[in-house]
Amino acid sequence: MRRWSVLLAGTFVLAAQAGAISGLAVLAPEFRDHYDLSLTEIGVLLGVSSIGALLTLLAWGLAADRIGERTTAAIGMLGASAALAAAAYATAFASLVALLFLMAAFAASANTATARAVTSWFARSERGFALGVRQTAVPLGGFAAALALPAIDDAWGLRTTMLVIAGAVLVAAFVAAALMVEGPLRTVDDEADALRHPVRDRRIWRIASGSSLLLVTQIVLTGFVVLFLESQRGFSHGAAGAVLAGMNVVAITGRLVAGRLSDRRDSRIGLILRIAVATAVTVGISAALVGGPNWLLCLALVLGGGLSMSWNGLAVAATVETVGPGRSGAALGVQQTMLQTAAVLVPLAFAPFISATSWGAGFAVAALFPLAGAYVLQRGRG
Repeated sequence: MRRWSVLLAGTFVLAAQAGAISGLAVLAPEFRDHYDLSLTEIGVLLGVSSIGALLTLLAWGLAADRIGERTTAAIGMLGASAALAAAAYATAFASLVALLFLMAAFAASANTATARAVTSWFARSERGFALGVRQTAVPLGGFAAALALPAIDDAWGLRTTMLVIAGAVLVAAFVAAALMVEGPLRTVDDEADALRHPVRDRRIWRIASGSSLLLVTQIVLTGFVVLFLESQRGFSHGAAGAVLAGMNVVAITGRLVAGRLSDRRDSRIGLILRIAVATAVTVGISAALVGGPNWLLCLALVLGGGLSMSWNGLAVAATVETVGPGRSGAALGVQQTMLQTAAVLVPLAFAPFISATSWGAGFAVAALFPLAGAYVLQRGRG
């Protein structure tokens, strides 16, 4: 039973972190109105707030290897909660960005610590499903944020909404401290890979590079769909949030199914390649339907967005299994740093691009990145 309590605790902690990050995209229209921001400044807000994570993910991974995931996650989430609470009282755009930078820097601890905790309790034959459960945390957090935050904001305003997010992250810190107990880390067949540090392992960098290309589409759809539907299609805040919630429902199902299938077939990368192609097709259809009927457009966006989030658990499993659980913190730090690089750069590039072109062009370009990611991952199999 202990391993299942660790899995549930890790999932909750990551869901709280994901809800906080997703909440920024959900609240983008409110930030725009409250601080009088341009579309480019919204891109800066969504991108720069992730730079803190980019700079700290590897350090958190190394910390998890050294001091354990429970301490790492608890400290990180406490710091993130404090930064979010302070951000609720920010009076200027610059101070808001600085505090969200700190929030992301502390919250990044959840990425590596929760993955390491889960992999230390589950064997390879069960790890894909276990990590699939853990990875449902991201769409679960996004689902909760998409449904709850617009209602809270409408009723009590932006400051109270930010404090609610800070409270959820604080609860996650206590859950991590109480339940994320470290499991057995080493097995006999991990010893050979333990001699090669993940930072110097080309296999890890290839998985990380392919994953970061796949992530581009996920960031575009989850980060900008609410703003697109409100500003271009006249959706209410709640209706646009419901579309984002629908994406996360598909993603939750996709991550669980993908994890189970990968365990049965003992293949992580092969399944990622299939998901990448399906994502490219559905997002390409979304781009073609930008001016089409709302129900068709929303269906394509929900499917494309859900598929764009369905591969993450498989990439985490592949990363851990490349080096073994004993070095998983460092390996995940490398992979998550690459993903965070995309999370920083994509909003900064995408917002000006659609300002200069169109939303249809932006979604069409986003549809190409899963194919690029699949190409990089496929080369690594040869």
